[in-house]
Amino acid sequence: MLVRTVPDAVTERLSDLGNIPVALPVLLLALGYALWRGERLGPAAAAVAMAVVPALVVPLKEWTGRPGPLEPWAAGYYPSGHTATAFVAYAGAALLVRPYTRGPWPTVLAGLLTGLTATGLVLRGFHWPTDVLASLLLCAPLLFGVRWAVGRSRG
Repeated sequence: MLVRTVPDAVTERLSDLGNIPVALPVLLLALGYALWRGERLGPAAAAVAMAVVPALVVPLKEWTGRPGPLEPWAAGYYPSGHTATAFVAYAGAALLVRPYTRGPWPTVLAGLLTGLTATGLVLRGFHWPTDVLASLLLCAPLLFGVRWAVGRSRG
């Protein structure tokens, strides 16, 4: 079992990448940049996607009542809200700035930050791997919508 094999100080910092005070400002900066560049549809879609995350995650947490790996007495671990927040915020930001950059670095950075968040959550023992996988699958359609909107607004 890999849980707690990496120091808690490291895994907790990685997990924190999915906190709203960390991930949301990244998306807000990308929204501002895209708006400044004259885009409207893409930023609106990304903002809506981020706003929808709690509406998707919270009811599933309550419905499943799944316990955490290290806290079998607690419930509400499935799916991972931190992973969902990280995925939508970082991938949404990448989709908004990608048309104005050279190379795949926004997408790579978004994948790296989301992956580090998920890894930190699992290694720290906050979530099962299926919790983070479910969040990725749950939020992928939201990001497909953002991708469509970004492409549509650029014509």
